[in-house]
Amino acid sequence: MATGQCNCGAVRFEVSAELSDVIICHCSICRRATGSNGIAVLVIENSHFRWVSGEAQISTWKKPDADWQTWFCRICGSPVPGVNDVSRMFIPAGAISEGGDALKVRHHIWVESKAAWDEIGDSGRQHPEAFTQ
Repeated sequence: MATGQCNCGAVRFEVSAELSDVIICHCSICRRATGSNGIAVLVIENSHFRWVSGEAQISTWKKPDADWQTWFCRICGSPVPGVNDVSRMFIPAGAISEGGDALKVRHHIWVESKAAWDEIGDSGRQHPEAFTQ
Protein backbone atom coordinates (compact mmCIF):
# COMPACT_ATOMS: atom_id res chain seq x y z
CA MET A 1 0.00 0.00 0.00
CA ALA A 2 1.22 3.45 -0.85
CA THR A 3 -0.26 6.82 -0.03
CA GLY A 4 0.15 10.24 -1.51
CA GLN A 5 -1.08 13.80 -1.38
CA CYS A 6 -0.71 17.29 -2.79
CA ASN A 7 1.37 19.96 -1.00
CA CYS A 8 -1.50 21.34 1.08
CA GLY A 9 -2.92 17.88 1.91
CA ALA A 10 -6.40 18.60 0.52
CA VAL A 11 -6.07 15.89 -2.16
CA ARG A 12 -5.13 12.45 -0.84
CA PHE A 13 -5.03 9.02 -2.46
CA GLU A 14 -4.06 5.38 -1.88
CA VAL A 15 -2.49 2.80 -4.16
CA SER A 16 -2.89 -0.93 -3.50
CA ALA A 17 -0.25 -2.09 -6.03
CA GLU A 18 3.48 -2.58 -5.59
CA LEU A 19 5.17 0.54 -6.94
CA SER A 20 8.52 0.34 -8.71
CA ASP A 21 8.82 1.77 -12.22
CA VAL A 22 9.14 5.53 -12.68
CA ILE A 23 8.83 7.06 -16.14
CA ILE A 24 10.25 10.53 -16.74
CA CYS A 25 8.79 12.53 -19.61
CA HIS A 26 11.16 15.13 -21.04
CA CYS A 27 8.78 16.66 -23.62
CA SER A 28 8.48 20.43 -23.92
CA ILE A 29 4.86 20.37 -22.74
CA CYS A 30 5.76 18.61 -19.47
CA ARG A 31 8.75 20.92 -18.99
CA ARG A 32 6.51 23.99 -19.25
CA ALA A 33 3.86 22.44 -17.00
CA THR A 34 6.36 21.71 -14.21
CA GLY A 35 8.98 24.40 -14.75
CA SER A 36 11.66 21.70 -14.60
CA ASN A 37 13.19 19.05 -16.87
CA GLY A 38 9.89 17.15 -17.17
CA ILE A 39 7.69 15.07 -14.94
CA ALA A 40 8.31 11.75 -13.17
CA VAL A 41 5.24 9.50 -13.08
CA LEU A 42 4.08 6.00 -12.25
CA VAL A 43 1.39 4.30 -14.32
CA ILE A 44 -0.97 1.89 -12.53
CA GLU A 45 -4.21 0.06 -13.21
CA ASN A 46 -7.34 1.97 -12.19
CA SER A 47 -8.38 -0.90 -9.92
CA HIS A 48 -5.33 -0.24 -7.69
CA PHE A 49 -6.13 3.44 -7.15
CA ARG A 50 -8.50 5.11 -4.65
CA TRP A 51 -9.14 8.75 -3.81
CA VAL A 52 -9.14 9.26 -0.03
CA SER A 53 -10.15 12.93 0.01
CA GLY A 54 -10.20 16.13 -1.99
CA GLU A 55 -11.45 14.89 -5.35
CA ALA A 56 -13.62 18.03 -5.54
CA GLN A 57 -10.44 20.14 -5.22
CA ILE A 58 -8.96 18.79 -8.47
CA SER A 59 -8.84 20.96 -11.56
CA THR A 60 -7.68 20.00 -15.01
CA TRP A 61 -6.36 21.72 -18.09
CA LYS A 62 -6.20 20.23 -21.58
CA LYS A 63 -3.74 21.66 -24.08
CA PRO A 64 -5.67 22.69 -27.20
CA ASP A 65 -4.78 20.74 -30.34
CA ALA A 66 -2.75 18.19 -28.37
CA ASP A 67 -3.26 14.85 -26.68
CA TRP A 68 -2.09 16.21 -23.32
CA GLN A 69 -3.89 17.05 -20.11
CA THR A 70 -2.84 17.85 -16.56
CA TRP A 71 -4.60 17.50 -13.21
CA PHE A 72 -3.73 19.66 -10.20
CA CYS A 73 -4.98 20.73 -6.77
CA ARG A 74 -6.96 23.95 -7.15
CA ILE A 75 -5.77 25.11 -3.70
CA CYS A 76 -1.98 24.64 -3.89
CA GLY A 77 -1.43 23.90 -7.60
CA SER A 78 0.43 20.62 -7.02
CA PRO A 79 0.23 18.02 -9.80
CA VAL A 80 -2.05 15.15 -8.78
CA PRO A 81 -2.94 11.78 -10.36
CA GLY A 82 -4.91 11.78 -13.57
CA VAL A 83 -6.17 9.65 -16.45
CA ASN A 84 -3.42 7.95 -18.46
CA ASP A 85 -5.81 5.92 -20.64
CA VAL A 86 -9.10 4.06 -20.22
CA SER A 87 -7.71 1.45 -17.82
CA ARG A 88 -4.79 3.24 -16.14
CA MET A 89 -3.94 6.27 -14.01
CA PHE A 90 -0.69 8.18 -13.88
CA ILE A 91 0.63 9.34 -10.52
CA PRO A 92 3.24 12.08 -10.17
CA ALA A 93 6.11 10.29 -8.40
CA GLY A 94 6.73 13.28 -6.14
CA ALA A 95 3.19 13.03 -4.77
CA ILE A 96 3.90 9.65 -3.13
CA SER A 97 4.19 10.18 0.64
CA GLU A 98 4.61 6.61 1.90
CA GLY A 99 5.30 3.30 0.18
CA GLY A 100 7.65 4.59 -2.48
CA ASP A 101 10.89 3.08 -1.20
CA ALA A 102 11.22 0.71 -4.18
CA LEU A 103 10.74 3.39 -6.82
CA LYS A 104 13.41 3.48 -9.51
CA VAL A 105 13.60 5.37 -12.80
CA ARG A 106 13.12 2.74 -15.52
CA HIS A 107 12.28 4.84 -18.57
CA HIS A 108 12.92 8.31 -19.99
CA ILE A 109 10.50 9.27 -22.76
CA TRP A 110 10.58 12.02 -25.36
CA VAL A 111 14.36 12.23 -24.91
CA GLU A 112 14.73 13.76 -28.40
CA SER A 113 12.70 16.69 -27.06
CA LYS A 114 14.63 17.23 -23.81
CA ALA A 115 16.12 20.61 -22.94
CA ALA A 116 19.76 21.19 -23.91
CA TRP A 117 20.68 21.61 -20.22
CA ASP A 118 18.95 18.36 -19.16
CA GLU A 119 21.53 15.63 -18.46
CA ILE A 120 20.17 12.15 -17.80
CA GLY A 121 22.38 10.54 -15.18
CA ASP A 122 20.71 7.27 -14.28
CA SER A 123 20.39 3.85 -15.93
CA GLY A 124 16.76 4.28 -17.04
CA ARG A 125 16.13 3.20 -20.64
CA GLN A 126 15.98 6.19 -22.99
CA HIS A 127 13.26 6.41 -25.65
CA PRO A 128 13.37 9.05 -28.42
CA GLU A 129 9.58 9.50 -28.11
CA ALA A 130 6.85 7.68 -26.20
CA PHE A 131 6.74 3.92 -25.74
CA THR A 132 4.01 1.40 -25.05
CA GLN A 133 4.16 -0.24 -21.66
